[in-house]
Amino acid sequence: MSVVRHHRQTAVIHAATTQLTALTGQSPRVINAPGATRLEVDVSDDFLAHHWPRLHAVLDLGTPFGLRTTATGHTAWLRLETGETTRP
Repeated sequence: MSVVRHHRQTAVIHAATTQLTALTGQSPRVINAPGATRLEVDVSDDFLAHHWPRLHAVLDLGTPFGLRTTATGHTAWLRLETGETTRP
């Protein structure tokens, strides 16, 4: 991976993390995996009702993104490709 691409991907991950923190008031969980970073943040029904367009704009930085709903609430998530892979 080129240095420029790596810096761009790092900047997008940082921007998404910063925007989620500012929007929700909590730091997202960061899950690193080979080739991608996944960001997750818990949100309430009330939050979604009032902030969905802004949240969606941040989630749209990922490929893919989604909203997982359980009996206890919602988790918004996005996956950002890093292109990095582990070597055997």
